[in-house]
Amino acid sequence: MKSLLLLGLALGVAGSLAAQDTTKQAAPPAAAPAAAAPAGNVNVEAVLARNVADRAPQDTGTAFPDSVGTVVLWMRVTGGNGQTLHHVWFHGDDNVGDVSLTIGGSPWRTWSRKSIPADAKGAWHVEIRDEAGAVLKRIDFTVGQ
Repeated sequence: MKSLLLLGLALGVAGSLAAQDTTKQAAPPAAAPAAAAPAGNVNVEAVLARNVADRAPQDTGTAFPDSVGTVVLWMRVTGGNGQTLHHVWFHGDDNVGDVSLTIGGSPWRTWSRKSIPADAKGAWHVEIRDEAGAVLKRIDFTVGQ
């Protein structure tokens, strides 16, 4: 009886071993990461504001008092998934800031802030540039005038 039990157990193990697939299967190819959208397909809507609340610009304009303290460039980008856009800030002709922003989807809302010293009156502008440096949009504004 004991030998029949051992024989049955041995046949069961052998049967299960025979049923196993021992061939190595190649792993499926990894999915390629999503490519960045071509720069020509990027659409940018942008406004200057004093603040952003709930991802929306608040108190927008193109003329700010010298006491403004901070100006926000808010933008909504469609078609730019995976790209890095730049907000390049100018006081007169002097480049005073460059903020890199990676676009994580489409549409995508993002913004940058620029501190404005009280004595930095006059003409300002900010450019939204693509990765190659091409200007997608320019917004002119004044401080203290």
